[in-house]
Amino acid sequence: FIQMLRSAKKRDVLQLLRRAPEEMRPFLVEAAVAAQSVASLAALSDFLDFSKEPKSLLEKFLHAAAFSLRPSGELLHLVLDKLDGKQLVPEIWETGIVAVGALVGKLCQQKLCGLQVVESGLETILRGLRGVKEEPEVVIYLLALGNAMLPETIPTLLDHAEDGPTAVTTAATSALQRFPAPHISSKVKRVMRRIFHQKRKSYDKTCRLAAAEILLDNHPSPMDIINILLATSEMETEMATFLLLKVQNSLRDHHHLARKIMKDIMGDPRINNYHFFSKVGTSSSFSGPLTATQDLLSTFGLDLLFLEGGFLRKSVSDFSLFSHGQRLRAAQVTFEAQGMESMMGENLVEGAEEPELMAGMSATFFDVQLRPIVFFQGYTDLMAKVLLSSGEPTSVVEGNLLLMDHHQIIPLQSGLQVIVKLQGGLGLDISADMDVSIWEQELKTGINARGSLTMDFQAELDSPFLQATLRSQTEVETSIHFDTMLRFSSSPVLMCLQLREEQVPYR
Repeated sequence: FIQMLRSAKKRDVLQLLRRAPEEMRPFLVEAAVAAQSVASLAALSDFLDFSKEPKSLLEKFLHAAAFSLRPSGELLHLVLDKLDGKQLVPEIWETGIVAVGALVGKLCQQKLCGLQVVESGLETILRGLRGVKEEPEVVIYLLALGNAMLPETIPTLLDHAEDGPTAVTTAATSALQRFPAPHISSKVKRVMRRIFHQKRKSYDKTCRLAAAEILLDNHPSPMDIINILLATSEMETEMATFLLLKVQNSLRDHHHLARKIMKDIMGDPRINNYHFFSKVGTSSSFSGPLTATQDLLSTFGLDLLFLEGGFLRKSVSDFSLFSHGQRLRAAQVTFEAQGMESMMGENLVEGAEEPELMAGMSATFFDVQLRPIVFFQGYTDLMAKVLLSSGEPTSVVEGNLLLMDHHQIIPLQSGLQVIVKLQGGLGLDISADMDVSIWEQELKTGINARGSLTMDFQAELDSPFLQATLRSQTEVETSIHFDTMLRFSSSPVLMCLQLREEQVPYR
């Protein structure tokens, strides 16, 4: 279908979009974005009216743009044009801004940072960040900078990480966590030390832990590791447990940048002793391989951070791919619940701001961070959601992406030539749910991920006296369900984790 669109005229693509049945339109929009021909983008520009089209179709378009394999400057121009100066519903505006960040980052990876439209896209994010005061909007702009991953934006992220309120600090530190080790300079590490050791003000525990992770994961100095380990003796049990498990995980991970230094430090009995490593909190951090080959390592990681009273503060499930020194976050889903301390009768740390009652989720797929989803915000909203809950999971992302698009002409020694084409498409349907029961004192979270991958390979030899074609098609379907259930009515907290993978048909 994409190949057909690439040879179609604008008039034909536009007619197709306008006459298609409503249920087919999302698929056609995704295909037109993936085709990225001048005609298909011009047709999309005429067809998409951001003031009229249904929210679901506009989100489809913006997701398809954000996940584009090798986006063009024209695609970024189209997204910017549709967002410019219009009164948009919050969900579309948020999705649009994080999509702009992803497109700017991908174009820069293609060495196209100098394009005027890329500079315009980056300026849109930075200008917006300077102009907004509302916390949720600042967070969205910071997530867009995380998607772009441009080294010149690191000073901006550092300012917000150190001086912002909790939500802003969290967004800025999580954006910094996405940068590769060469960009985590001594200046970044200095700011992370100040956040972790709370030199200037009190920080939320999730912000302090993110700062510690940045220090531990990017060529840490022996002194940093020792100071972080020493600091655990002054921390609450849950936070200390989580951090110590992170260090132990790093020791088991053969690819970890600090494994050798940590091993040397663990040789010192003043550090590696019962006093430090006997913390018995419920929090946990685990990471291990799913598959390992010579060229590729895929891992599954699960982090669970609890409050002292046993309530889940944050959970992160992560599926990552490592290959030749590069990391791709295939899927990372984070659930967060904050402000539960006061409900559970816990005392806040002196000097810390009292967080608003809130539960939400954020997700990253193929290194693109999507806009966060809020399940409830404030006590009144929580009661309304508990009483009026539909029980339906929230859709995180659903659609079709072009993952591979390769075309090559190979000259043979005989003087003939072979034309090779490889295309790969991925269908995704990911939903998540969080259910808090105050009466039962239970918390349930669920992530359902279904995917199907199709690859089409064709090699063609064409000459006046001989024609030969080799073709292969491959299809794989899979679905993963990851559920957690926590009952915190008794001590210790009862916890059930379940990771189910359905049988994988491979054709």
